[in-house]
Amino acid sequence: MKNYKKLYINLMLVATLGLSSSCSQDFLDEKLTTAYSKDYYNTEEGILALSVGTYYQTFALDMNREVPLTANQSGTDEFHVGGDPSNGLWNSYASGFGSFVTVSNSNTVAANTNWDNLYVAIGNANQMIESATAITSTNDAVKKIALGEGYFMRAYNYLKLVRQYGGVPLKLTVSNTVELEYTRATAEEVLNQVIDDFTQAYNLLVNTGGPNKITKDAAAHYLAKAYLTRASEINDAWNSATKTADLQQVVTLSDEVISRHPLAANYVELWDFKAANGANEKLSELILSADFNSNQLTTGGNQQHLYFLSTYDQLPQMERNTSGGRPFSRLAPTYFTYDIFDKVNDSRFWKSFQTKSIVNKAASGSGYVNGDLGIMYIMNSPSDNRFALTRNNGTIIYSKTGKTIPSVFVAYAADNFGLMKDVRFPSLSKYMDGSRLDFNATKGSRDIILARSAETKLMAAEAKIRLAKLGTGSYADALPYINDVRNRATYKSGENRAAYTDGSAAWTAAGQGTRAVSFIPENSYYESNNIATTTATTDLTISAINALPAADQAVITRLGYTTDYDRMLCLVLNERTRELCGEFHRWEDLSRTKTLVARARAYNPEASPNIQDYHILRPIPQTFLDGIYANGRPLTAAEKTAMQNPGYN
Repeated sequence: MKNYKKLYINLMLVATLGLSSSCSQDFLDEKLTTAYSKDYYNTEEGILALSVGTYYQTFALDMNREVPLTANQSGTDEFHVGGDPSNGLWNSYASGFGSFVTVSNSNTVAANTNWDNLYVAIGNANQMIESATAITSTNDAVKKIALGEGYFMRAYNYLKLVRQYGGVPLKLTVSNTVELEYTRATAEEVLNQVIDDFTQAYNLLVNTGGPNKITKDAAAHYLAKAYLTRASEINDAWNSATKTADLQQVVTLSDEVISRHPLAANYVELWDFKAANGANEKLSELILSADFNSNQLTTGGNQQHLYFLSTYDQLPQMERNTSGGRPFSRLAPTYFTYDIFDKVNDSRFWKSFQTKSIVNKAASGSGYVNGDLGIMYIMNSPSDNRFALTRNNGTIIYSKTGKTIPSVFVAYAADNFGLMKDVRFPSLSKYMDGSRLDFNATKGSRDIILARSAETKLMAAEAKIRLAKLGTGSYADALPYINDVRNRATYKSGENRAAYTDGSAAWTAAGQGTRAVSFIPENSYYESNNIATTTATTDLTISAINALPAADQAVITRLGYTTDYDRMLCLVLNERTRELCGEFHRWEDLSRTKTLVARARAYNPEASPNIQDYHILRPIPQTFLDGIYANGRPLTAAEKTAMQNPGYN
């Protein structure tokens, strides 16, 4: 991001909620070369500079570390621990997970990291709001845009906090002295503030500069998300008076956003990254993105390309290369994720997961050359009885060369070993970035999509389902929104179903160095499905609520749902996986709908033995509880217990 490191260092506001030193290690390690007094924030230049730094703190900072994984992907039905368990406690909910998180190694995310980062960003946003309100200026870039951005970013961070922790301390003013005494607001009070702030942002902002600038449509999207959160099951103890009106607002706001953000024609366009600031980062579907670029002087970069990859470079005749990625292997898909897709007719699985790689370190005398197929994942159905072994090393022939494939992994085989018991798995490819400097580089340059209109459609669908339960409209009212998303996912007439691409294809000869590429623009569609070549148009339309797809019905049966409401909510959550898998929404979606425990028990093998009802909220960090005061003294043990979320005492 544009010179964000210097701005971030100079603009960091640390006087919020007794933050521990661990929250900004990169900041502390840097030499402060240019200091600004607070008077600087009372100038137009200072307010606009603070906006840049707060954008970084709010949207980009976490993307150069593992917080998004631990906060929103681990411990759900979609992913479980991959080949590296550095943050396995966030997935397993085992005894080392709580207000402190037991450290496995230097990569382990602390219990307080997310909390601290969110409150630092809130401190910055409070300063923006105060300064932009007080300044004598007629400059709309300050009095409207910067002020609207301040309200948006404060609301955005508090929305994250309330969805993770429930009620939290509300800090709405700038701290001019050290403050140590804080109490928790209720979830209702926090959400009321979030909705008020997003509404302020919506009224102030315009629709220019997106998706890398906060726009009116971004405010509308997140305002709809806040209303949907308030109307969700986790808040049912107090939300009855506002629920119907909130859900109607979700539909109205969503329709407004959808009208201006048509879906990309082909799902693959979202992930077909060629270069920083390229065409796929400017699609009409995109509402808000965390902005990164190829400037190596900026801090951190986007590191999400590291975490969802299988360790391909440890397999025979393979080595790490820029196009293949650097596999930190933190998270692997579950069988829920594999099986929720119709892998014959729905293109999204094949456009989200990498299932083939080519040999790039052929062994002398082996009979293989670089470019032969080296790795294949056969993503077959449970009823497929073609395979004896999950690991079919050297027994399956690649039809194009007549050679056996050195490493083949089968989703369902007679030995019942399974991909869930292996450290090899199809890699989620939504963040792959072959444009990095070299094969060991961790700094990526592609943007992270934070909001897009496919999600907006699914929020509207969920609101319609909830309204039907309340007696307003019918459950079928949700189907047009769901079908819009599903029909974009269909294979188009004449489309090559074996074709594949992702951000790996952005590699350059300079970045690849002397190592051969492992990327192949091909997937295992036909090998997995065992069907004849076809280019016919498909149809994924759901015609009626009593005729749901087989994959959805299987989940409904396993989870024991019988009512129309539960079945339809299950459908929309399943559709969110098919459309948004790995896009950092899942934990909060399952938490707010109170479906986290049932789904994790059913589909996540590490979480299943440990997860309890209280895990729908995160623990309040011990560093916060130990650092605050009541009546001029540190909290007693009993007061800390009273402030902690139940179950973590």
